[in-house]
Amino acid sequence: MTPTITAFERSPDRGRGQARDMRVRWALEEVGQPYDVRLVSFEEMKQPAHLALQPFGQIPTYEEGGLVLFETGAIVLHIAEHHAGLLPDDANARGRAISWMFYALNTVEPPILDLQIAKFAERNESWHERRLPMVHDRIRGRLGELSVRLGDADWLDGDFSAGDILMVTVLRRLNMSGLLDEFPNLAAYVARGEARPAFKRAFDAQLAVAIAASAGGEGTGRSAPASCLRG
Repeated sequence: MTPTITAFERSPDRGRGQARDMRVRWALEEVGQPYDVRLVSFEEMKQPAHLALQPFGQIPTYEEGGLVLFETGAIVLHIAEHHAGLLPDDANARGRAISWMFYALNTVEPPILDLQIAKFAERNESWHERRLPMVHDRIRGRLGELSVRLGDADWLDGDFSAGDILMVTVLRRLNMSGLLDEFPNLAAYVARGEARPAFKRAFDAQLAVAIAASAGGEGTGRSAPASCLRG
């Protein structure tokens, strides 16, 4: 059965690949699973039909038969567990890959999101300029730890895994900040992720929606099967 995910009808990032459906698209492209995309407006995200799928009115959601999932970590883990290629066969390595998924979302992402909040939601507060350096330092602390752990390896733990999908998409949120450039091995790590053909297919699919929205179009509402996008 072809799964359906939801995505922004008009994404706030205007096609820079930061909206969280990017993570799910990338995972599906990596495993070669065709998928449909249902675009939703900000108004529709707060309506009962969408809240029945995602109780907090966010995207993405994932529907496959009678299964409905929300939260990108849970969705990517489900994809990885049901398709070969995103989790190792060895039980110990598999456990480590899943640990990296949690680490990306629970340890690395929160201070990065705090920076976005500080820049956009708190920039008019009187204490904004005093708080920003502290936020930067917390991010540097996490990046420093991750940089040491990654070293000169290509991926977090052996072969590319679902943990790398989540970590790369988390770190990409720093692309405009300059902070990632302070850690060359992490910048190179993100670049390797962005160079993967599956990432490019997912990025292009998300960008097409943004282009259609900016042109006043509706978008297709459907991603082409991964097999059709490989050529």
